[in-house]
Amino acid sequence: MTYNIAILGASGYTGAELIRLIAGHSSMTIKSLGGNSKAGQSMASVFPHLRHLDLPDLVTMEEIDFSQIDLCFCALPHKTSQEVIAQLPKDLKIVDLSADFRLRDPEEYQRWYGNPHAALEQQAEAVYGLSEFYRTEIKAARLVAGTGCNAATGQFALRPLISAGLIDLDDIILDLKCAVSGAGRALKENLLHAELSEGYHAYALGSTHRHLGEFDQEFSALAGRPVKVQFTPHLVPANRGILATCYVKGDPQAMHAALEAAYADEPFIVVLPYGEAPSTRHIRGSNFCHIGVSGDRTSGRATVIAALDNLTKGSSGQALQNANLMLGIDETEGLMMAPLFP
Repeated sequence: MTYNIAILGASGYTGAELIRLIAGHSSMTIKSLGGNSKAGQSMASVFPHLRHLDLPDLVTMEEIDFSQIDLCFCALPHKTSQEVIAQLPKDLKIVDLSADFRLRDPEEYQRWYGNPHAALEQQAEAVYGLSEFYRTEIKAARLVAGTGCNAATGQFALRPLISAGLIDLDDIILDLKCAVSGAGRALKENLLHAELSEGYHAYALGSTHRHLGEFDQEFSALAGRPVKVQFTPHLVPANRGILATCYVKGDPQAMHAALEAAYADEPFIVVLPYGEAPSTRHIRGSNFCHIGVSGDRTSGRATVIAALDNLTKGSSGQALQNANLMLGIDETEGLMMAPLFP
C-alpha cells in the first residue's frame, strides 16, 4: 500500500530533509507541499538539489485537500505549529517537528516558551517521539511530537544509565556542540558566514535553553524523582551534526555494558567499542546515532559521548521513523542510507 503524505513547512531545512528521505521510500508518495511564504514556487527553485524529483509545487495550507492525505508532517516554527494543527482534521495522523507538543504539562510549556498553549486538546493526546523508547505508544498515536535535536542526543547517551541506576543523578553535565542548521533557515545576522566561521561559542547559558524542559521531563520520569542536568550548548561552524559530551559519576565499564544491552536490537543506535569516541563526520546525512564510553583518570567518573545528525536522526529522520511506526510500515524503511563521507 502507498500512503499519501503532506509536508507543511516544506521550504525549511527539515522540510527539505523529509523530501530527501521520502523520495527513497517505497510506501510513501508526496501529495502536497505547504509553504505559505513561497506558495506558487517549484521545489526546484527553492531547493535546487531536489530538482531531479517529480514534486508538487508549494501551496498554502488552505489549498491542500487533507481528505486525500494519510499522514501530515508539520515542519513549522514553534507556536505556529500548534495553531495550524488545531485546525487540521481530527482523524489525520500528524508528526510534528516543532517544540509545541513535546512538553506534557501546559504550565511547563508556558514556562519554557513564554506563551500559553493554544491547542490543549491536541497537547493532551500527543506522544513524545523518541522512537526507541516510545515505540508502542507511537504505533497507536494520532499525533506524535518530535523531540528537540539536543534533547534526543543527550537522552540516547543517558536514558539507559538512568534507568539502570548507574550514575549519580545529582551530578550530570552535558556539553553539546551543535551545527548551524539547527537554528533553521531564516536569515539571522549572527549566522552569517563572517560572523560564525573561524570560531565557536556557547549560548543559552545557565538555565535558559528550552530543551532543558525535555531533559527535566524525561529524566525525572525515568528516575521517579526530580533530575536537573547542567547543560551548555555551543554553536560550531558546521552545517550538520550534534556531539554531546556527558560527564557523569559511576562505573564506566558498567555503563558501557548497559548501553550495549539497551541498544543491542536497535537498528539506528550503535555503541562503539569501549574507549572509542564517536564523531559527527561518521553519521552525517544518516539516521544513525553513535555512542562511546570512556573512563576518567579519577576512579568513578566517566565520559559518555553521543553523535547524531541534527537534521536526520535529530529531526526529519526521527519523524519518518515515527511515521513508519504509525502507518504500520517497517520502521527502517527509507532510513538505512549510509552516512556521507568525507
